[in-house]
Amino acid sequence: MSVSLTRRRAITVLAAAAGLPLLLKAGRAEARVVEWQGTTLGAPSTIRLFATDEAKAHAAIEAGLAELARLETIFSVYRADTTISALNRDGRVNAAPAEFVELLTRSLSLADITGGLYDPTVQPVWQTYFRHFTQAHPDANGPSADSVKAALDLVGWHNVRIDGRDVAFARPGMGLTLNSGGQGYITDKVAMVLRGFGFENMLVDMGEPRALSTKPDGSAWKIGIANPADPSKAVAEVDVVDKCVATSGGYGTIFDEAGRFTHIINARTGQTAPMLEGVSVIAPNAFTADGLSTAMLLAPVENRAAILKAAGGERAIYVTPDGVTATVDA
Repeated sequence: MSVSLTRRRAITVLAAAAGLPLLLKAGRAEARVVEWQGTTLGAPSTIRLFATDEAKAHAAIEAGLAELARLETIFSVYRADTTISALNRDGRVNAAPAEFVELLTRSLSLADITGGLYDPTVQPVWQTYFRHFTQAHPDANGPSADSVKAALDLVGWHNVRIDGRDVAFARPGMGLTLNSGGQGYITDKVAMVLRGFGFENMLVDMGEPRALSTKPDGSAWKIGIANPADPSKAVAEVDVVDKCVATSGGYGTIFDEAGRFTHIINARTGQTAPMLEGVSVIAPNAFTADGLSTAMLLAPVENRAAILKAAGGERAIYVTPDGVTATVDA
């Protein structure tokens, strides 16, 4: 199992065939769709702008990509030279970047709200599954109960110490992942850069799509809710304006051919989420939607509404390959 870190830097100007309106009503100026596609923290990513000045749009996207590259040097667990990798290796980082402290603080707060269902220190359990299923001839029943328990003993968001910009683990062997929440956080930061260039009508997706304002014609952005059996297809669709929609499902990464073990792990039990269930969370910003989508997938039915409301989410939409199974509003 490997993760591709190749980023396609291509920026394209889309034609009317893309199915998007090309005219801004204000002044009737022609607005072309300028798009970049690539990868963020291992996930497919897109920036889509409506622009009457293509040169300005290209400059804005390049500035957004520079911010993306900078943030990846902080948060990527796939590189050895990042802040998070240094913390996982050494158990401590001093003078961490302000963005690292900000995202970690918000992640620990979400862990508190969810009672540890969402826990950024779940990395040792993830590594236990990863090591098991990437060895030669792994047991199809998964890692041993003893190995999962040993990893769970290293999990606990309350064992992360933040002192100013110094961050440390309270116990040796702990590990951190901020991918759940991190993609949303980067989406928010890149969107801020693009807005700094004066763009409002855009869709920014660094792993989680965030709609900025409306389309130029004033209509809402339409975001598809993935079919867990075939994520390239949608089982539902939502209209959003100035909102983010983040989706989590076990189908995102599957450890075994049978699909019994997935990458979304309950930090309290060590068990993984089902492959063919997903949840999409709508929230005002991408970090909240991203982190909450993981928590909401794992949350018991009776706790879903309280968690959604406490964390600042607006709606959660649960799906299976047959369609929407439940909708929860804050």
